[in-house]
Amino acid sequence: MIKPVRWNTFVRDFIRIQVGFFLFGLAITLMIRGNIGTSAWVVLEAALAEKLGVTVGTMTVIMGFLVLTSAVAMREKLGWGTLANILSIGPWVDVWNSFMPTVTDNLPLQVGMLLLAVFLMGLGSAIYIGVDAGAGPRDSLMLAIKRTTGISIRAARAMIEVTVVTVGWLLGGPAGIGTLVFALLIGPSVQWGFKIFKVQPHREEEVVQAGIEGGAE
Repeated sequence: MIKPVRWNTFVRDFIRIQVGFFLFGLAITLMIRGNIGTSAWVVLEAALAEKLGVTVGTMTVIMGFLVLTSAVAMREKLGWGTLANILSIGPWVDVWNSFMPTVTDNLPLQVGMLLLAVFLMGLGSAIYIGVDAGAGPRDSLMLAIKRTTGISIRAARAMIEVTVVTVGWLLGGPAGIGTLVFALLIGPSVQWGFKIFKVQPHREEEVVQAGIEGGAE
């Protein structure tokens, strides 16, 4: 269940993957501060953070471990990058959230923030996936559902996303038109990132074809 660590390139891979998570955290914060809707997982995590009185970054870490537990229960293969994903993206979100102001009543700027978030998340995804150190916890759960049920990647992704955004919206999370825009654009953005960095997707990263997680991770 554990992907082997390539120790001869570990330092380089660790730096690369942190760059990807850095961009991921910035993208999530841009969506939150842009205030016109976020990715499905951020809708849920922001709602729960508000209810529990914790930061969004802290909730991202907590949710990552909860999702990872489900993936492990279904015997999905993990890697050191999976754990790095959980422990890194949340803190980066809190760093960016600590000084980036919320924008309201400025639709052009808000749209620009959303589109920049999609662009940065596509780049971040390509960078971290290119390291090939294991899928993020949310992608691991999706792959585990695909493997255990036999449904397609797209169906597994859609089932998870719809459930997550619905629960998050019912809890008062930041769902909006940006949530739909993100869902439509993140897949092409990741594919574009793959072309820029010449990433060759591995079998476990078929998730990209369905528009991978936002969030991160």
